[in-house]
Amino acid sequence: MRIAVISDVHGNRLALEAVEADIAMVGVDATINLGDLFAGPLDPIGAADLLIERDYPTVIGNHDRYIAHGLPQSKQPVDRFVTERLKPVHLEYLRSLPATRDIEGEVFLCHGTPASDEEPWLDGWWTGRTVTMPGEAEVTAKADGLEFPVLLCGHTHVSRIVRLRDGRLVVNPGSVGLQFNYGAPDARYAVLERHGGRWAASIRAVPYDFEAVAQQAIANGFPHWADVMRTGWPSAIGLF
Repeated sequence: MRIAVISDVHGNRLALEAVEADIAMVGVDATINLGDLFAGPLDPIGAADLLIERDYPTVIGNHDRYIAHGLPQSKQPVDRFVTERLKPVHLEYLRSLPATRDIEGEVFLCHGTPASDEEPWLDGWWTGRTVTMPGEAEVTAKADGLEFPVLLCGHTHVSRIVRLRDGRLVVNPGSVGLQFNYGAPDARYAVLERHGGRWAASIRAVPYDFEAVAQQAIANGFPHWADVMRTGWPSAIGLF
């Protein structure tokens, strides 16, 4: 069994299309999505239409939740830009998404952690360009009670594969649509594979037309996103 895992598209349809093309080349049995779908000043409507058409098994991300329910955070510049453009069908789709779900009792999906779509699991937040992985006890504690061989999270945009001492995998595929701290703009996703009852994971980085996406950010009034899209070097500070 082979599963593609995408997360954090953030309104970047061009990156999503490139990842989908790579997934088709790799060949998988299913694609699943860990949320933060439309929230980016790029092509949110294009990304929304494509993701709704695909109807991948998906969980809601924190920005999805802000937008879908009109929370105070949705008044931040990027989320406000997206909210003003989404159609009722897009909002209805976001409101239909669960916080967590599983695939055949084998793979557990959440955006941040099982308890929160805002809490990071495998990586702490940034000071400048520093990313800090929590200690083993903290990572393991967040998996408590989840008897699935694979546990998936997104949110931090940092690709990471961890195998707990009991053999369970915790995987963050990174971000399809928004890279920072990596020094490369390539879109990222993960591939899960089960052989002989044991799961393994790998991360793929996919080149795409990031200059076209940088121009989208500039045209939409968010020039500070352009360098992020072009290079992947800047930090996440001040993006939203």
